[in-house]
Amino acid sequence: MAYHTLRQEYMLMPPVTRAYTTVCLLTSIAVQLDVVSPFQLYFNPLLITQKFEIWRLLTPFFFFGTFSFNFLFNMIFTYRYCRMLEEGSFRGRTADFVYMFIFGCITTVICAWFVNLLFLGHSLTTMFVYIWARRNPYVRMNFFGLLPFRAPYLPWVLVAFSVLLGNSVLVDILGIAIGHLYFFLEDVFPNQPGGRRLLATPRLLYANCDFRYQDEKLTS
Repeated sequence: MAYHTLRQEYMLMPPVTRAYTTVCLLTSIAVQLDVVSPFQLYFNPLLITQKFEIWRLLTPFFFFGTFSFNFLFNMIFTYRYCRMLEEGSFRGRTADFVYMFIFGCITTVICAWFVNLLFLGHSLTTMFVYIWARRNPYVRMNFFGLLPFRAPYLPWVLVAFSVLLGNSVLVDILGIAIGHLYFFLEDVFPNQPGGRRLLATPRLLYANCDFRYQDEKLTS
């Protein structure tokens, strides 16, 4: 009974969120069981360009560490804000959501090429948080029930939390910067005099993502 309930809840997750969080979880399980090593996953420009280890352009987004409080915290935030975006401002727009994903990954990789970052999933999560927060400016929140604030301040609260934990804030700042770039290009600039949408989703994504999403809803 519990298995069927869990499976039903899993299948109710929107497709992109379900796919991404599943890959992240399976990657951490594989590392925990020593099936793969973090040294095979981390971002390394030299190994990409000289050894042609092309998978390193993707795997840094999938590994959030082995099972720990930090892993749980990151996975909860990834799942929560990825899902809220997909079911909120991207509802019925799977192709646009996938394109946002692609934009975030490509921009993060370009930035990581010039700074010393090994794993990039945390920056991508911070981008999700920033975009959601800017699109929901009047939502009231609190941090562990102690600090009330409005949604646009959430990314900066997470930066402060990283400082308290002694973590590097570079990944948070990078995610905020990329999230702001996407928000400006997608939400701000097109509404300015003479502005236009610079991040128009390719038709190929519409033909594949939205069709598959509709087909999945009909068969579920």
